[in-house]
Amino acid sequence: MSLGRLPEHEQHILDEIERSLRRDRRLDRLLRGRHARRGPDLKRFAARVARCDPRGRTVALLVAVSVALMVTGLVTAAPWAIWTFATVWPVAVFLGFRLLSRWSGDAGPPDGR
Repeated sequence: MSLGRLPEHEQHILDEIERSLRRDRRLDRLLRGRHARRGPDLKRFAARVARCDPRGRTVALLVAVSVALMVTGLVTAAPWAIWTFATVWPVAVFLGFRLLSRWSGDAGPPDGR
């Protein structure tokens, strides 16, 4: 393979391709909007979890669903109920702790010192 300049007709074809790609707005938008990432963005995920602000009704509903799934899983031994409970219960507990933490407020002294 030669390290020199491309032949004239190949250079002309390459220039045409580059010109066509520069005019493609959709491709340009895709290339500008995407960030080269190799895996999940853990900082963004941690920020979303930190912003989690559950409501009391949501937590109560998740706990009720979890209890219903637990009872269903115990009575019927259905794998779908057990696995669904195993998925919903940790979320309910996490949101419950977030809610209790928000309700408890600041743990500092009341006089502001």
